[in-house]
Amino acid sequence: MEKSLSSGLQDYIETIYVSFVNREVLKAADLARKLKISRASVSEALARLISKGLVRYDEYKNIYLTRLGKSEAKKVYEKHHILKDFFENVLGVPQAEASENACKIEHIISGNILDKMDRFSKFFSVHKKILDIYIEESEKTCPR
Repeated sequence: MEKSLSSGLQDYIETIYVSFVNREVLKAADLARKLKISRASVSEALARLISKGLVRYDEYKNIYLTRLGKSEAKKVYEKHHILKDFFENVLGVPQAEASENACKIEHIISGNILDKMDRFSKFFSVHKKILDIYIEESEKTCPR
């Protein structure tokens, strides 16, 4: 299913999922504000998500993810988290830049590469000293 969702629809369900996880009530106007897009665009996207069985929504009511929607949104969210974690903790990229790039890349990265990045991040979180030495050495040899 995830492959059949456009990057835009993936952004919608990820944003809805984050609100769900944070126990925030989410209406279409709230979603438009969070994504910085028009209310009309949100209505169109919600109609597509409803047709795919990913959300439930009645106009002017709260937006809910279906069981399938939660499953798909969780996959997108986890991709974003793995990428952001890799950029921040392995590459030392500032949080805002890491998040922005993760959002762009999460839609096109292969599962194989994502899995390798995740395992690499986990390895270095356990072996932090090695990471610190690696970063220190790379900054000496490749100054900005």
